[in-house]
This record gives sequence, structure tokens and C-alpha cells, in this order.
Amino acid sequence: MTGAGNAGGGKTARRLGTCPLCEAMCGLEFTVSAGRITSVRGDAEDPLSRGHLCPKATALGDLHTDPDRLRRPLIRVGDTWREASWDDALALVHRRLGDIRDRHGHDAVAVYWGNPVAHNLGGLTHGIGGLLPELNTRNVFSATSLDSRPHLMVHRALYGHQLLAPVPDIDRTDHLLLFGSNPLVSNGSMMAVPDVAQRLRDLRARGGRLVVVDPRRTRTAAAADEHVIVRPGTDAAVLLAMIRTILDDGVATPASYVDGLGELAAVVAPFAPDRVAALSGVSAETVVRLARDFAAAPRAAAHGRMGVSTQRWGGLCQWAIHVLNAITGNLDRPGGTLIPHPAADLVATDSMEAGASGRWRTRVRGLPEFGGELPSAALAEELAHPERPIRALVVIAGNPVLSAPGGDRVRDAVAGLDFVVAVDPYRTETTRLADVILPPTSAVQREQVDVFHAHLAVRNTVRVNGPILPRSADERHDWEIYRDLALGLRRRTPRRARHPRWWLRGVMLRLTPMRTLGLLLAASRRGVSLRTLREAPHGVDLGPLESSLPARLRTPDRRIRLVPHTFGDAARTLAGELDARPDPAALLLIGRRHLRSTNSWMNNLPRLTKGTPRHRLQAHVADLAARGLVDGDAAVLTSAHGSVTVEVEAADDLAPGVVSLPHGYGRDRGDGLTVAAMLGGPNVNEVTDPARVDPVTGTAVFNGVPVMLTRDFPTPTPAAD
Repeated sequence: MTGAGNAGGGKTARRLGTCPLCEAMCGLEFTVSAGRITSVRGDAEDPLSRGHLCPKATALGDLHTDPDRLRRPLIRVGDTWREASWDDALALVHRRLGDIRDRHGHDAVAVYWGNPVAHNLGGLTHGIGGLLPELNTRNVFSATSLDSRPHLMVHRALYGHQLLAPVPDIDRTDHLLLFGSNPLVSNGSMMAVPDVAQRLRDLRARGGRLVVVDPRRTRTAAAADEHVIVRPGTDAAVLLAMIRTILDDGVATPASYVDGLGELAAVVAPFAPDRVAALSGVSAETVVRLARDFAAAPRAAAHGRMGVSTQRWGGLCQWAIHVLNAITGNLDRPGGTLIPHPAADLVATDSMEAGASGRWRTRVRGLPEFGGELPSAALAEELAHPERPIRALVVIAGNPVLSAPGGDRVRDAVAGLDFVVAVDPYRTETTRLADVILPPTSAVQREQVDVFHAHLAVRNTVRVNGPILPRSADERHDWEIYRDLALGLRRRTPRRARHPRWWLRGVMLRLTPMRTLGLLLAASRRGVSLRTLREAPHGVDLGPLESSLPARLRTPDRRIRLVPHTFGDAARTLAGELDARPDPAALLLIGRRHLRSTNSWMNNLPRLTKGTPRHRLQAHVADLAARGLVDGDAAVLTSAHGSVTVEVEAADDLAPGVVSLPHGYGRDRGDGLTVAAMLGGPNVNEVTDPARVDPVTGTAVFNGVPVMLTRDFPTPTPAAD
């Protein structure tokens, strides 16, 4: 932290910080006057973000001063709330959770945690690493199975650990191939890449090429050298046909530690480009050219994100992308894809589990856990299990009523629980159902370092900053809340039920996140200490990504098996569906991301919501005309799960047969007024179906959802006699 003056006084001060809102981890420079943030700009000396910031970062001060942000604990009294002291609120939580565990067992308490936890060191050290072990329940759900689980499961299957994540070496590649990824809006996502616009300009300046495969002309697709339109949900078939083309051409050049080329050839044999064309809408000639251009490039990297991760074959898509990089020799090659080597290494220090799978399953559908978590698409049915219902829910920085598929069912299930406690600074659609809300300090009141996403960054850097503003005596950091919740539960745990590492957990809970970070840095042996970081407020640059395989592989023999049986079986299942012919009259729903919002929040800040409404259902003008609709009309969007009323918008950047509705709207303030009423917008997850999941990873399906669009609610089909 640098600057002059007192942040709480009348002088103007300059403070350096790190943005916690997305994976880009941009370095920021704050101007603080009279205890308020008066401006935010990018830190030009940050070695990763290089002065970049997006509109969301400019609203960090707005988040802090937001009158809707909670500052003190709330306890529900009937249909109203009362403020409570921290001691009283925590005592109530300890008593209620303890009683439920005593009567019904540990698994009677469920946990849901959201994305902000992974961006915050205290969320990792004391939330995931502290509170969760003390709760000791198998019923853990998170946003992971709503977005990134396919990536993590592929990393585990191929490289031996869920955080061994090869990312595109964007600063040196000659050919960047993106499937369902829009980094000009997301700043990367499972590829932390701030200042991506300049990095793409640099790619073109050195003679490189950007190719985007997406059913929508996103901002990134519009900037690409080539945009290939694909039918939503069919990317896996295109990728497997590309792999077959490369194998058939005899130009595969995998590394010496990569096994299974023959088995791979057998798996992809059914995916002839001309056979895939009818299903995907991508011509055979285009598929072959995409494959040959990628294989011929001196340095190429393929990457896929939400558009492919959250479709029916999301796991298969991510596996195929990694295989494409591996068989062309681009895995672990500068300019290809490389595994970051962060200063605080959660893999090398065994601070995060490798990612076991299938040790237990959901009780209703038998969906497997991964990394200790169950798929969130099963949350509602598991909470309301008819024979062994879950009795309590702990919500940590998450909003599953708005974020999970079948949000209406999640809402009803949460409302039916005996006790709900939420750690959150807002009354959201989920937390307004809680009995107790414990609000943490704002992001600008704590020290910030993103340990998790450094494992996904396109350059090895690290920085610690903050706090930008002080906290009051009656405010608590989130890690302190997790610590106190965990310590209270420990006091109720009988000696016979204590974990063998009981004493060590107690010690770690009492350390601050920064003290834990110091231990992690020392154990990682990257030559960086907490003192080093304190003396380098702009961050420490450890240099570009480097080749590191096979030494860093966590597979038993330090070799990569190209075709793990789960992905091979999935490819064979998909091959049996290749000859299916899509209904030309059907519509397929996809999502849409905006630069000015973050998942299910930040849609209530005037600075970010001004301008053209972004909540509308976009559709091709021909699809609207065929249904008697024009731009601005109200219509009904219906799926197998449910219906919502939408306002339609004619768009020329969508393929015919594709409609797009963004995530995160339809917010309910809980006081009779809704953000939807002020800003417009339905909750898209009232039409996404929790029954539809990726069969390999259990990830919810948000893209490629079959829907109808009508002027009025469709007439129900009479039941058969």
C-alpha cells in the first residue's frame, strides 16, 4: 500500500489494490479523499494487467457505499429482520446448526458457496479450508458445477491434478482458436488474461491469427480473423472431427510422454467431417481447414469456455480441446499451452486436493461428487429429499436461487428448510430466505491476493495490496466470520468424533490469511516471501510461462493417457447420435455475458446499468417474424422446465434458430420491489432445466436449451386418457 495522507481523514491519498471481481486480477490505483474512493484507474506498472481495467473496477467504490450493502448481522423475526450483535448472531447459528447435527447427523447440513470465495484468500483459507472441514458434510454444492467443473475434471484426468491447467500462451502464440469463449468481455475466464484487446492486437501485429467458433458474433468473434458459426451444443462433434482430420493426415506430433494415439484414432473414427456437418452446421470443408490450419501453425493454442463448458457435452468439449493441443505438439510449448507456475503453488504444496471423483453420489439421481462437491443442478431435489431431507443450509457468497438451474425449485426448497445462515453483504433472492445473515467487510476493506486464479494466468505474477479503506470496529472480515463459525462448531464436537488432525485444524483457523500465505509462499519455493510482496506494491513478476512437463505431471507414471475411459465412453455415445437431424423450426437458447456485470450481481449499480437495456431476449429478425414478433414486443419463452415473460430484441449477430438471454437478471430485493422492475429482465434459470446435465461432469446445461418463443403462454397439451 502506498500513498500520502490518511484514508479516513480529509487529505487525498493514493492506494494500490488488486481487483477481486474476476479472474483477470488487474492491478488498480485508487484515489481516496475524506474516506471515500474518488477515482479508480489501472496500475500501469502491474506486470500482468499493464494498466488495464474494465468498467466493473470503477464501481468498487459504489459497491462499498451501496446503501443496500449490509454492515451488521441480521436475524429474521417472522417476516421482518432485526439487527443483532455479532455475539448474538453467532451464538444463534452455533446453537441451531449444532442441534440439527446432533439430531440428524452432519449430512443434514448442506453448504453452497459462490465464485467470490475463490477470488479471496480468506475465503480459501478459512472458508473452504476452515469452515467446510468443521461442517464435515457430504452435501457441498458450489458455482463450480455451474461453470468450470469440466475444465477441472479434464485437468485431473489428463495431468493428475485439477489445478494443473495448461492455458494459451497468448503473448507468444501465432494461432489462437477459441470455442465458446469471449475474452474481450470476460477478460479470459479459466485463462486469466487482462488487457486482452492489446494482446490480440499484438497477435495480429506479429502475423498471427484469431479464429472464433461460436453461434453468436460476440465482441471477440467480431474482432477475429475468422468467425465460424456452430449450432449450439454440437461443438464436441466439430472438435472430434478436427482431431480425426489431423490423425488421418498423419501430422500428429504428440510429446514422448503422451500415450494412446491408436485408441484415440478408434474413438474419433465415426466423426467424419461430412457426417458432422449436417449436425453442427459447420461444413466439412470448414472443419478440415480449421484442423489443418491449426496443425500447420508454428505455435498454436486452443481454448474453450462457458459456451462449450455448459452444454450437454461440455466435458467432452474440454477434453477434445486439450487433446487437440496435445496431438499437434502445442501442449507445453511456448506459444502453445503452458501450465502456470505461481508463487503460491496450491499443487506443489498439496494445499488443494487433486480432485477425486465418485466417492459418493446424490441420493435422487446418483450424480457423482468431484473434489468433495456434488453438482448444483441437484441442489433443489437433494434439499427436499422425501425420505432424508436436508435440514439446514450454509450459504457462502452465493445466490443459487438466481444462479442454479430451476431457480424456482431451489427457492421453494430453501424456503422449506429448518434453518439457513448466509455469509453475504446483501439480501439476495437466496439470503432473504435465511434466518441469519452475516455480512463481511467490502472488497476494498481487506488485503487482496488471488492465489487460486494465479494457476490460470497467462504470466507468472503475484501481488498483495490493501486495504484501501479502513473498517469500523463493528465490521468483520469474511475470514473472521468463517473462523468464528468453525470454532463454535468445534466446541460442540465430542472428542470421539474429532478428526485425527483436529489440533492442526485448530492452529490453522487461528492464523490470519496473510500468515497462511507466508507459509504457502515458503513451501512453494519460488523465491517470494510475504516481505518481498510488501516491498513490491505493484507486484512481483516471475516471468512468462515456461515448459515444465512431464516433471510436474501428477499422474502415477508422469505420463498423459489421451483417452481416459470416461471421455472415451462419452465420445462413443455421441457417435451414436451423429445422424440425428435437428428440427429446423426449433430454437436453442444460449447465454450472454456483459462487461458491466459479474454473474448474478452488480446489476443494481447505476454506474454499470445505465445505457441500453441488456436484459432482453435477442433473436434473429427472421425468427421473430416467423412468430409474429417485432423488436420490443413482450413474448413468452418456454422450455421443458418452465416459462418466463421476456422483451425481445432483433439481433443480427445471432445465427437463425438461436436465441440469447443473459444470466443474472430478475433480482428480487425482498421488499416488494424488484431490480427487474427497475431494470427489466427475467431470471433465465426459470427455464433452464435442472434435469439436463453433462453426463460426464454433472455440469448444468445452460447453452443449447430447446425453447419455444410465443406471443402468449402456450396452451397445455391435454393429458391422455
